[in-house]
Amino acid sequence: MQKWKILNEIDVSPSKWFPIKKHEIELPNGEIINDYFITTLGKVAMILPITTENEIVFVKQYKHGVGEILIELPAGFQQKDKTIEESALAELEEETGIKTQIENLVPIGKMSNTPTKSTHVTYGFLAANLEFNSIQSFDSTEEIELLKKSPAETIEMVKNGEIWTGDSVGLIMKAYLMFPELFN
Repeated sequence: MQKWKILNEIDVSPSKWFPIKKHEIELPNGEIINDYFITTLGKVAMILPITTENEIVFVKQYKHGVGEILIELPAGFQQKDKTIEESALAELEEETGIKTQIENLVPIGKMSNTPTKSTHVTYGFLAANLEFNSIQSFDSTEEIELLKKSPAETIEMVKNGEIWTGDSVGLIMKAYLMFPELFN
């Protein structure tokens, strides 16, 4: 199996909200496709935050792409001049008012929801023993309500479809499999 070869790339939508590039590619069999479009959204940092009271903190907010109010784990795009870990910490503080240190982040792994049409990769982290110790600071497009749920309630919310975004479900389930003791 071989990777596809990019022969040409044109930025057809320089939007910061949804950048799109048109690729001319050569498949391993020699076939040329001159109109393969992808979005270059980039890396996202997501955290599964667990408080000292053993509650998982979620953000509830409107997501325009699906036109729904969703329950998700705190997350955001990698910030300029910050590592993915530093971005995770910044997003956690901005969205929830919880500040912690890099040493408290446990990498859970990476996930991609649309690998065929996007460069978007979510990097998941777990952080425990957290307290609300800072101030929320939303982006202009954010209106966030916080929810705190027990680990058992969280698994039930995934089962019954209350939590249904791919990266939140993926991170919760990966953490559940890697650290089952946290969900008892």
